[in-house]
Amino acid sequence: MIGRLRELAPKSIRHKLILAAVACILVPAALTLIIYNSLTQEAVKRQAVSNAEDSLQLVSGSVMNSLKGMVTIANYVQTNPGLRAYFKLVASGNASGNEYERFMDSNRVLEQLDTLTVVGQNCYVTILLTNNAYYMNYSVSDYNPLDLKKKPWFQKLMELKGLESYWIGVESTDFSYDKFDHPYQLTVARTLRLDSTEIYGYAIVTIMEDQLHSIFGNLSAGQKVTLLDSAGMIVSGGDPESIGKPLPYTAAVDHLKDSSVVSIAGERYLVAQQQIPFNGWRLVLMQPYSQSIVDISSIFNRVFTIQLVSFFVFLLLLITLVRAFTKPLVRLGKVTTAVQRGNLLVRSGVRGNDEIGRLGLLFDQMLDRVKEMIAEVSDTQARKRKAELKMLQAQINPHFLFNVLNSIRMKVMKRGDPDSAKMIGSLSMLLRMTISREEDEIFLHEEIDLVSHYVSLMNLRQKEEAALRLDIDPEAFLLKVPRFFLQPLVENALIHGLSQKPGTISIRAVVEEKFIVLTVEDNGRGMDSSELSSLTRKISLEAESLPGKAVLKGSFSGMGLHNVVERMRILFGGEFAIEVSSIAGEGTAIKMFIPYREVIRDV
Repeated sequence: MIGRLRELAPKSIRHKLILAAVACILVPAALTLIIYNSLTQEAVKRQAVSNAEDSLQLVSGSVMNSLKGMVTIANYVQTNPGLRAYFKLVASGNASGNEYERFMDSNRVLEQLDTLTVVGQNCYVTILLTNNAYYMNYSVSDYNPLDLKKKPWFQKLMELKGLESYWIGVESTDFSYDKFDHPYQLTVARTLRLDSTEIYGYAIVTIMEDQLHSIFGNLSAGQKVTLLDSAGMIVSGGDPESIGKPLPYTAAVDHLKDSSVVSIAGERYLVAQQQIPFNGWRLVLMQPYSQSIVDISSIFNRVFTIQLVSFFVFLLLLITLVRAFTKPLVRLGKVTTAVQRGNLLVRSGVRGNDEIGRLGLLFDQMLDRVKEMIAEVSDTQARKRKAELKMLQAQINPHFLFNVLNSIRMKVMKRGDPDSAKMIGSLSMLLRMTISREEDEIFLHEEIDLVSHYVSLMNLRQKEEAALRLDIDPEAFLLKVPRFFLQPLVENALIHGLSQKPGTISIRAVVEEKFIVLTVEDNGRGMDSSELSSLTRKISLEAESLPGKAVLKGSFSGMGLHNVVERMRILFGGEFAIEVSSIAGEGTAIKMFIPYREVIRDV
C-alpha cells in the first residue's frame, strides 16, 4: 500500500509545490464548510421538522373535521328521538295512518337526511332497517341499499355495541353517478338498537375518498400526506393506484414515535405522523429532506459557490507563480536527462542572482570539466588496451616451440620423408605470422591460413590426424579480425574436444545483415550440462575475462577461450556475442557473432 502511494506521489518539485499550495488552500476551505455545515445542520433539521408538523397539524384538522362530520351524522340518526321512534315503528311493522300519511312521514325523514349533508361535501346517508325498509338521500337508481347486506363487512356490524362505529375504510365507489369521477369511497356504519339491545336497523354514512385527497393538495412542494387505516393500508393520498395497498415504506415509518429524518431507498426523508383518535387511523407526512431545507440549502450553495470560485481563481494565480518560479528547475531537469542519455554538449544556460541561477552556472561548469575528464580517460584507456593487445599477441609459449622442434628432430632422426619438410614449412609460416607482423588486426583469410598450418603441425605431432573443414562465405574473407583469435578455439577442439583422437573440426562463416556468424565445431567428446553451464558462466563474468588467465602449459599461444572473448569485446564492443553449445558424446560448437562494419571502433 505504501509503495503504491509512493508511485502516485508527484515526482517533480513543481508538482510538489503546486500540490502543497492546493492543500494549504483546500484544507482550510473544507474545514470551514464542514464546521459551518455541522453548526447549521441541527438547527435546520429542527426547523424543517417543526414546519412539517405544522403542515400536518393543519391537514389533520381538516381530515378530522371531515371524518367527524360522518360520525356526527351517524350520531344524529342514532340519537334523534323523532327519527328513532319513526324507524322503530317502521321496523316493527306498526306504522300508523293511511298510505298518504305514511308517504308524507317518509318524505319528511328523507328531507331531514338531506339536511344532514354538509354544504359542498358529497355525503351519502343510508338507513337500512331489518325488515328491508330503507331511507337514503340518493336515488335508488344510483345504488340499491339492499346490496349493502352483500358486503363482506356487513356481518361485522352485529358485533358493535352502543354508539360504537365501524370504519369500513376505502373501497370502490358503489354509486353509479360518481363512479367515473370518484373511484373510491369511505364508509362508517352504526347499529340502531332497541332498549333491549336488539338491532332494528343500520345507519351508514359514505363520502368520496377524493374529498380527503383534495385537502392534501394544499401542502408545500414535495410534501406528501397519506392516510393509513389501523392495518397500515392506504386510505387516501399518494398515487390513486396505491389506494387500498400497504404503504411501501411501512417498515421505516412504523417504528417512529416522533417526527424524524429517516433514510428510505438511499434518500433522506422528513417523516411526521399524527394519530386520529376515534378510529385508529393515522396521517403520515413524507417530504424529501433536501426539499424541506431548500431555502437554507440555497444559501449554503451560494456560499459554497463563492468559495469554490475564489479557490479556483487563487489556485490559477498560484500555479502561474509556481510555474514561473520553477521554470529554471525544469530546464535543469531536462538538461540532466539529456546528459544521462550521453549528450555532454548540452548546457542549461540558467543564470541569475538567486540559488537556482548559481546552481545552473555550477552545473554547466561541472559538465565542461566532466567532458575534459572523459576525453582524458578515453585516451588513457585506448593506449592501455592497445598495449594489452600487443602483450596478448606476443604471448607465444617457448614450451610449444621446444615441443615442435623436438618432434621435428625425432622425425628426422628416425627416417627421412617429405612430412618433415612440410612440418618445417608450416612452422616457418607460423613464426612469420607471429613474430614479423606488427598489425593488431589481420584479414580473416590470413587467420584461416594460420589455423590451417597450426592443424597441420598438430597432426604431425600426434598419432591420429584431425580433419579441418572450411565453409567460408567469400565476403567474410576480407573481415578484419584480431590475430590468433581462432587458434585458441581450434586448439581447445584438438586437445579437449578430440583428445588427440581422429575427428573433424569445422569452421563456418556466414554473412548476415549486421553480423558475420563464425562457428568452430568439433565432433569430439562434448560436455555435459554442468560443464557447459560452468563454462558459459565463466565467459559471462567480467572477472574471468582478464588477460593472462587460463594459460595451458605447452600450448601454442598461451591464450584460452576467455582471452579470446576479452579481445573480441575490446575490439568490437558490446555488439559482439558468443554462444557455446555442446552435447556429451557428440561434440561442441562455439558460435561468434562479429559485427560486420568497417569503421573506427570507439572504446
